[in-house]
Amino acid sequence: MVHYVTIATCALNQWALDFQGNYERIRQSILQAKGSDAKLRIGPELEIPGYGCYDHFLEGDTILHSWEVLGKLLSDRTLDDILIDTGMPVMHRNQRYNCRVVILNGKIVLIRPKLYLANDGNYRELRWFTAWAGRASIEDYVLPRFISSITGQKTVPIGDALVSTDDSCIGIELCEELFTPESPHIAMSLDGAEIIINSSGSHHELRKLHRRVELIREATMKCGGIYLYANQKGCDGDRLYYDGSAMVLANGEVLAMGRQFAISDVEVTVATADLGAVRSFRGAISSRSLQAARSIVYPRVHADIALSPEKDMFDGRVKPTKPISVRYHLPEEEINLGPACWLWDYLRRSSQGGFFLPLSGGIDSCSTCGHCAFDAGDQQVIEDVRKCVGMGPEYLPKDAQELASHLFYTCYMGTGNSSSETRTRAKQLASAVGSYHVDLNMDSCGLGHRDAYAVHGGSNAENLALQNIQARLRMLLAYLFAALLPWARGRQNPLRGYFTKYDCSSADLNPIGSISKRDLRKYIAYAREHLQLPLVPFSESYVQSDEVEMGMSYDDLSVYGRLRKIAKCGPYSMFTQLLHIWDGLTPRQVADKVKRFFFYYSINRHKMTTITPAYHAETYSPDDNRFDMRQFLYNARWDWQFRCIDQEE
Repeated sequence: MVHYVTIATCALNQWALDFQGNYERIRQSILQAKGSDAKLRIGPELEIPGYGCYDHFLEGDTILHSWEVLGKLLSDRTLDDILIDTGMPVMHRNQRYNCRVVILNGKIVLIRPKLYLANDGNYRELRWFTAWAGRASIEDYVLPRFISSITGQKTVPIGDALVSTDDSCIGIELCEELFTPESPHIAMSLDGAEIIINSSGSHHELRKLHRRVELIREATMKCGGIYLYANQKGCDGDRLYYDGSAMVLANGEVLAMGRQFAISDVEVTVATADLGAVRSFRGAISSRSLQAARSIVYPRVHADIALSPEKDMFDGRVKPTKPISVRYHLPEEEINLGPACWLWDYLRRSSQGGFFLPLSGGIDSCSTCGHCAFDAGDQQVIEDVRKCVGMGPEYLPKDAQELASHLFYTCYMGTGNSSSETRTRAKQLASAVGSYHVDLNMDSCGLGHRDAYAVHGGSNAENLALQNIQARLRMLLAYLFAALLPWARGRQNPLRGYFTKYDCSSADLNPIGSISKRDLRKYIAYAREHLQLPLVPFSESYVQSDEVEMGMSYDDLSVYGRLRKIAKCGPYSMFTQLLHIWDGLTPRQVADKVKRFFFYYSINRHKMTTITPAYHAETYSPDDNRFDMRQFLYNARWDWQFRCIDQEE
C-alpha cells in the first residue's frame, strides 16, 4: 500500500562565523519546508557556524555561539511540527565533534557526531574534530544550562543511532561517510532505516556532480530507501565554491534536485515519496533479507511525529513526486558558472566596489573576463546588486552588460612593443562584456590629470596610490637587478616557467587558477560560440608562445600534473606510466620529457608559495597554501630518481 511522506532538503549560502545571517537562512528554509507540508527538513553540514571556520573551530566562542543559535531555533514555536536536522560543532568529554543535531518541538532528539572525517585534498577536519569511535552506540550528553532552561532536558543522547518516528525510521550520515568504503547507510538500511539523510559541505569541481548522484543512486538501488542530500552553496569565505544540488532519491531514481549554480541564499527542494514502495522494493530481494537478519542493531531514539499525513491517501491532496532526469553541465559551462558565482559572493560580502582586471588580450585574462558577467535573479540578489553599485531602491539593471559597467573595470596595459591585435581584442572583449575599460600606455602612465601627495593637496586616494607605488617599484627593481646583475657578471642561469612572481600571481583573487589550460581552451571556444564574446580563436594545432618557450605543451603539463598530484607519481613512476600512455615515443624521449618537467617543477616551486587565492575547480591544482602541500626547496637534479629512469631505458 502507498504511504506517502513529504520531505525537504536545503542548499543554503552560509558564511563562516556569520551567526546572525546563518540563523536567518536556516529559519527561512525551515519555514519554506513547512509551507510545502514537509515533515522533515535537513540542512548543510555545520550550517550554524558555516563549514569554512577552519581554525576558528578551535575557539570556544564558535561552539558557544553555535549553541546560542540553536537555542533561538529551539525557542521558536513557529518551527514546531517538523523534524529538523541542523549542524554545529559540539564539545563532549573535552573532545570536539562535527555533529548533526536533530530537534523537534523545542527539544533535542539526538546529537549525531561524524564517524569518518574528510582529511585530504582541501579538507583538514582531523585538525579540528575527533571522529566518533562508538559505532552503533550512544551516551548521555549534558546540555549547557541555558539550553536546558529552554528544552527542559538535562541530558540528551549523543552517538550513532537511528531516529524512529511514528511511521518510519531515519538514518544519518554526514558528507564524507557517503564516499567511504564502509558507508553507514548500508548497515542503517539493513537495520530498518527507510530514510537516509546526508548533510554535506561538498565543494564544486569540474565533473564532480555525476559522482555524487551515482553514489546516492547506487546506494538506494542496492539498499532500497529514500535518500535526502543537502549541501552548502556559495563561497563560505575561502577558495572553495559549494555548488548546491540538494537532491532526493528513492529506490535508484532521482525525484528532485536543486540547481547546481544559483546565487539565491536559500533554496529548498521538496519531494513526496512512498514508504510503501521502499518496503516492497526491499522485500523482493531475498539476499537483502538474509543480510538484514544478521546486521548491526542500532540504538533508536524516538521522535514523536508522523512523517505521513493522517488524511486518507486517496483524497487526491497528496501526490507522489515523479522521477526526473538529471541535467549535467558541460565542463565549459561549469567553468562559466562556478567562478562567476564565487566572484559574486566575494564581491557582495567584501563590501568592495567591483573588480579590476588587467586585460592583456591573451587567453588567461580573456578567460577571466568571461566569468564576470553577473545574472541578477531574485529579490535578494537585486538588493545585493543595489548595495554593491550604490544605487537606490529603484535601480534594476536591464542586462548583464549594464551591471558590469558599474562593477567591472578592465585596463589594457600596453607599451610601444604591444601588438595592435591584442590591444584591439582587449577593447572588443571589454565592450562585449560591458566593463569600464581604460587603454593605458605604460610608456607615459597617467589617468589624464596629475597625481599629488596629500602634503601637496592631493586626495587620500592619490596619496595612498603614490605611497604604494614607491614600495612596489622597489620590488620591481629588486627583481630586475636580481635577474640582471648575475648576467652582467657573465653568469647565465635563466629562470624558466610561464608564471612571473608578483605579476600574474599578484592579485586578490584568481578565478581560473586551478583550471587546466586544456579546459580553458575549450571554454574559450564555448564562450565564442554561446556567449558571443570576441575571444582569441584557436585550433587543435594552436600553440601559445609560452609553450614554445617552456619546451612543453599545456596538454603535456596537464598530464604531468595529474600524474604527480592525483596518481601520486614521482619521477620514476611517472616515467613508467608514460611509457604506456605515450606509446608513440621512444623511452629516451619519454625520459627526457619527464626529467625536463621535474627539473622546472623544482626550480619554480617557490612561486606557488605566493600564489593568489584561486577558485578551486579541479582535483589537480597548483595551490600551495591549502591543496598541494609539498616543500618549495628541492634538489632539482633528482639524482637517485633520474638514475632509476636511466636504468630502465
